[in-house]
Amino acid sequence: MTRKAIIIPAFNEEESIGCLLDELARDVPGIDVIVINDGSRDSTAVLAKRKHVTVLDIPCNLGVGGAVQAGFRFAYDRGYRYVIRIDGDGQHPPVEIPRLIAAMAKGDADLVIGSRFAGKRSYVSTLIRFLGIKILAVFLSHICKSRITDPTSGFWMVNRKLLYYFAHDYPTEYPEPEAIALLRRYGFSFKEEPVNFRPRRAGRSSIGAWGTVYYMMKVGLALLVDRIRPIDSRFRKDNLGHIS
Repeated sequence: MTRKAIIIPAFNEEESIGCLLDELARDVPGIDVIVINDGSRDSTAVLAKRKHVTVLDIPCNLGVGGAVQAGFRFAYDRGYRYVIRIDGDGQHPPVEIPRLIAAMAKGDADLVIGSRFAGKRSYVSTLIRFLGIKILAVFLSHICKSRITDPTSGFWMVNRKLLYYFAHDYPTEYPEPEAIALLRRYGFSFKEEPVNFRPRRAGRSSIGAWGTVYYMMKVGLALLVDRIRPIDSRFRKDNLGHIS
């Protein structure tokens, strides 16, 4: 069986992580689960360990980009060929994971993005956030020369060559849109698969309404800066023939 892993970056998700892990065991049994406990101050790690999944304990809070990269590096070093990334707040339903697996099995993309907008519209928390995502999608589609509808989705599946790249180089501040722009520069491909999202089980996003506007402006600037960032030829897809 092709080795797959699910990585879950989690920061103070004690109210969500237990139910999420139960859903994963029910809906996608047989796939290894790795929780990256990103310096949580609550019982996230304790609850995850009770579910008998692998838990990476990071002693300080790295932020989502650093936590995801730690998960990618761990999974690559242990020989996984495919990695699915979902959030710890429950917004990415495990029952949707087979859609990403089926799309990846077609072999025409290195990254499959679970999109709220590629099909029938799914959950978005606020109108301002929805409009911000749409504007960013247009901008990123232009940069990548490939249409994308949901640039902030963290519901991903990556293959081993892209996993190798992300294990060594992954943006920390605005990870999803920046990573998509960078992977295109390195010769990798992506596609979207329509999925349903749902409201987070507990807590709320750290980005408020006006914070969303500020976030989108900063992401746009970061994407422009990334366009002049030198390419490290070691990680170009056409130079990764040794990765299998």
